[in-house]
Amino acid sequence: MQRIVAVFIFALILMAGAGNSGEGAAKKRKTTVKQAIVTREEPIQPIPLYIELDERKVTLGEKLFYEVKLSKDNTVSCGTCHHLETNGTDNQVRSIGLGGAKGPINTPTVFNAGFNFRQFWDGRALSLQEQIDGPLHHPKEMGSNWVEVTGKLNRSPEYVAAFNAIYPQGIQEHTVKDAIAVFERSLYTPNSRFDRYLRLENDAITAEEKEGYRLFKSVGCIACHQGVGIGGNMFQVFGVMRNYFADRGNLTEADYGRYNITGRDRDRHVFKVPSLRNVEVTPPYLHDGSVNELEDIVDVMAKYQLGRKLNRRQVTLITKFLKTLTGEYEGKRLKLLKKIVRAK
Repeated sequence: MQRIVAVFIFALILMAGAGNSGEGAAKKRKTTVKQAIVTREEPIQPIPLYIELDERKVTLGEKLFYEVKLSKDNTVSCGTCHHLETNGTDNQVRSIGLGGAKGPINTPTVFNAGFNFRQFWDGRALSLQEQIDGPLHHPKEMGSNWVEVTGKLNRSPEYVAAFNAIYPQGIQEHTVKDAIAVFERSLYTPNSRFDRYLRLENDAITAEEKEGYRLFKSVGCIACHQGVGIGGNMFQVFGVMRNYFADRGNLTEADYGRYNITGRDRDRHVFKVPSLRNVEVTPPYLHDGSVNELEDIVDVMAKYQLGRKLNRRQVTLITKFLKTLTGEYEGKRLKLLKKIVRAK
């Protein structure tokens, strides 16, 4: 069964702003989109081909995303851990922050974070703006505060002019957060092969990949991984059918998930379900970064979340389907790095 998801999308982007940061990207985003989109009736929806954003804020937010002045010692930026060149993450088990300090948890990709219903593995931030407070204040990440950050930015004539052109209030905590959040919303990756299949391009995926999707649904993965983000829209216990943490050992504070936020026993080991968008190109996996290979994470999730032992063919087919979820950023297909930092 098919349905009309969107009848017409009309968009015209008008670019403004100064500086070279993000200029090339902004030019690529300058386009008019007019199309009718019809999709299959499925629990997964395709990423929109176009999201309307204020390009002045996107350009300014991109510059801030890579601005080391956000950190206490001017060495760390958002882009330090969320490299766009490495698919919005850093492919490390845990990221390195201020003074070489190692973070407590695996860094998720920033691509498509705008579709998440909450931010962070434990879901403690309700929005992208609120999320920015986390790394900025964390002593192992940026180790700074908003008084220091806005003071540094206000000493830059370039930033003062850029902010005044967009925000009547100029450089303030909430305007800095807004610009970065708008840029992060621009980091969506549409047009995966599976999205094209959902838009009725039947040959966009192979027969084996279609069978992998059928298995993905029939064994139960779809219960948590659905919607536009194919995840990112609910909380779930990690270890529904078997105790992952007892099997792994060496319990850490990060393993408690939302319990660290709420203090409620029912939230022990509860995490935000991660998005499966671009999962092929964003290893290592899980909040602890303990799994490197896509086929292995399929096995792990089947065992601990579904209580199933999948055979090799089932794992292979589901993995093939997952590889169809790799999207495009600014018209280019994301690619898996040949060399990644292996989990330890």
